[in-house]
Amino acid sequence: MGAMNELISRSNVEALADILALSAPGTQWPNVGVAAATLEELSLRGRTDRVSGALLADLRQVPRADYSSTAALFRRALDHPGFTGWILWPVSETAVTLALETDTTAGFADCLALLAELTPRLTGEFAIRRLLARDTDAALEIVLRWTSHPDEHVRRLASEGTRPYLPWAVRVPTLVERPEATIPILDALYRDPSDYVRRSVANHLNDLARHSPDAVVATAGGWLQAPDGNTAWVVRHGLRTLVKKGHPGALALQGFAPASVAVTALRLDRQVVAMPEDLGFEFEISNTGRQTPGWPWTTRSTTSRPTAASP
Repeated sequence: MGAMNELISRSNVEALADILALSAPGTQWPNVGVAAATLEELSLRGRTDRVSGALLADLRQVPRADYSSTAALFRRALDHPGFTGWILWPVSETAVTLALETDTTAGFADCLALLAELTPRLTGEFAIRRLLARDTDAALEIVLRWTSHPDEHVRRLASEGTRPYLPWAVRVPTLVERPEATIPILDALYRDPSDYVRRSVANHLNDLARHSPDAVVATAGGWLQAPDGNTAWVVRHGLRTLVKKGHPGALALQGFAPASVAVTALRLDRQVVAMPEDLGFEFEISNTGRQTPGWPWTTRSTTSRPTAASP
């Protein structure tokens, strides 16, 4: 994970401080500077938390600084091409922290809008989790509208940010307990023109399969009733865990219907067997279900097995 940790490095944290100073003339960012010099032993998540804590400490030194003024600052920073990449993870976490502290409906909604603005520069899928945890229904109402957004990064955020088991992200219990809550988002995106978005939809569906397999099969079955050229792949990828587990419904959607067979009783080739000696037996297996052209109706198995010598 060493290389991954360097996605947030001393140099790009220092660059962040410079961009913020340009975006808010007269401000100082000493804690961010200290954080930049103390990242060496930290993981990527640890670096995110260190830099976000430093941002909050510096922002709280600014008179009348609150969520609204901070969001305005971050939006101005978007004018700078360097305001991009993994350094935006701590930026988005800082915005969410302040929005949750403000605890207003307007701040909550605006923070979601800010994440949608930032996500083309770096995904907001991690920071959005705390907003989802605070008020799942209010957040999902806004997120569902993103499914028609012209930017594929925002549409992907709608699916990826609401995954029940998003890697690296904090768990949102309601997303696990209520699988039906995010299915409308997937329904809106499974035929998305972007492979980037469709792959997220498939992974989200696979997440839901951990605890709601029947709902997942029903959802995938509905998609197959109104498919496009990519739907078969989305369904196959989304059902991959259920197929590995042998879920009958998932297998049926992939064309593997449950077998219908009849097996005759075992027939031995003799009634008395000396020890040791071979004992022959046979049985027949018949396909009693739908027939596939070219396949036999019945197959017979005949074999023999050695018997053990008497002690």
